[in-house]
Amino acid sequence: MMLIVASYTQLVLLSSMTSKAVRTTLSLPADLLEAADKMVREGKARSRNEFMAMALRRELAAQRRAEIDAAFAEMANDEEYKAEALRMAEEFADSDWEAFQIREAGYHQRNEAAS
Repeated sequence: MMLIVASYTQLVLLSSMTSKAVRTTLSLPADLLEAADKMVREGKARSRNEFMAMALRRELAAQRRAEIDAAFAEMANDEEYKAEALRMAEEFADSDWEAFQIREAGYHQRNEAAS
C-alpha cells in the first residue's frame, strides 16, 4: 500500500513495508557496490538489500516530485487556471486583509507587553 501526500513544494512518499520481496539480480559498477557496502558497515542500513531498496525508494520519490513540479510549471502557462486563481484571490482578498490585520494587532500587543 502506498500513500502519497503532495503539496506545491513538497511530496512525501510513505510506503508500507508489507510489500513481498522478490529476488532479482543486478549488475552494478564495482565502486557503487563498494560504496553501498560501506554504508551498511557504517550502520546506514542493516543489509545491502535494505540499502538498495532505500536508494530505489528515494529515487522513485524524486522522480515523482519532478513529475509534480513539471505539472505545476505547466499551470503557469495555463490561462484558464491563472484566471481562476485570480478570481479566487480576489474573492478572498477581504478575509486575507482581515487576517493580516488581526495578526499584526496581536504582534503589536505582544511587543508592548514585553516592553
